[in-house]
Amino acid sequence: MERVVGTVVRGLRGPIINNGDNIEEIVVQTVLNAATVEGFSIEDRDIVTVTESIVARAQGNYATIDNIAADIKGKFGDETVGVIFPILSRNRFANCLRGIAKGAKKVVLMLSYPADEVGNHLVDIDELDAKGVNPWTDVLTEAQFREFFGFIKHPFTGVDYIEYYKGLIEAEGVACEVIFSNNPKTILNYTKNVLTCDIHTRFRTKRILMSNGAEKVFGLDDILTQSIDGSGFNEAYGLLGSNKATEESVKLFPNNCQPIVDGIQAKIKEITGKTVEVMVYGDGAFKDPVGKIWELADPVVSPAYTAGLDGTPNEVKLKYLADNNYSHLRGEELKQAISKYIQNKNDDLVGAMEAQGTTPRRLTDLIGSLSDLTSGSGDKGTPMIYIQGYFDNYTK
Repeated sequence: MERVVGTVVRGLRGPIINNGDNIEEIVVQTVLNAATVEGFSIEDRDIVTVTESIVARAQGNYATIDNIAADIKGKFGDETVGVIFPILSRNRFANCLRGIAKGAKKVVLMLSYPADEVGNHLVDIDELDAKGVNPWTDVLTEAQFREFFGFIKHPFTGVDYIEYYKGLIEAEGVACEVIFSNNPKTILNYTKNVLTCDIHTRFRTKRILMSNGAEKVFGLDDILTQSIDGSGFNEAYGLLGSNKATEESVKLFPNNCQPIVDGIQAKIKEITGKTVEVMVYGDGAFKDPVGKIWELADPVVSPAYTAGLDGTPNEVKLKYLADNNYSHLRGEELKQAISKYIQNKNDDLVGAMEAQGTTPRRLTDLIGSLSDLTSGSGDKGTPMIYIQGYFDNYTK
């Protein structure tokens, strides 16, 4: 019988993961148990994805506010620190900011506007037009920002992030000055010692600062790259990808994940004889059209994945073929013509008209977004995702 279902995505429920758990064994057993209970078979090129959160929990990759403070103090000494371009997030940045403040003498907090890097808005962009403010050239003090725009609470969280972040810094007994600018060079009028907190633009920001007279420049990816007083750490990303664990600690992005995904793949192969692909995923890379938030607050969608997930899709657009190449055909004749075209398509369709409109993103970004949307960020309890048929096409 001809298949009538393509890609199938299942959120898998497993145990609550704790420090020291064998994440490879837990994932493998969860997959095998789900296949038995739900009655599906494990096949070659199925995909197992595991959220970064449970990998980091199993690794015990945590750090305290005091650990962050110690690293900041060690890097900046007794200097005023310019903290620039942080995202507006209680979960992602609040505890990091507390640790930064605790390790500094004074903080000059420079916020991008009208929104942060991932789309959290301080003010609606239309308000800038109404007030004649140019975010690319105008530098605003806190008083000027308030005079123009008043006190604005985030529509989803109900938080005034200017007030909130300034309060966190001052609660550590540290003076704080808030300014608003989208030009990294602005901070150098206040201090030559800068911690840049942007995520995906951090390399450019560091380059601009260093070439314009900054003395000390570090990013969040330079903080906690090694253990401080026994803390967790992340060699590649430091504090990037971290989020709040307790009131006094953060969970870091997981470390050294490649052996984990390779190990899961090998164990499933040993038990079932099938080669599945495996990846660790964090935030998906999609944008909320209402809140305007671009979801990707992690430094990458996937810090580790097996070799079969490298690359981008190589697909043709069915509607293009139906409307152009085979517009004269209908029914079974059209189906057979399109199927034959797909079976004989080129291995590289970059630039081909038949591929226009297909999603030009990496497989890991697409699959990570699919996984993140499936697992959610709340109480679904499905931190592992099992995907079947992702690499199938119309002919399979």
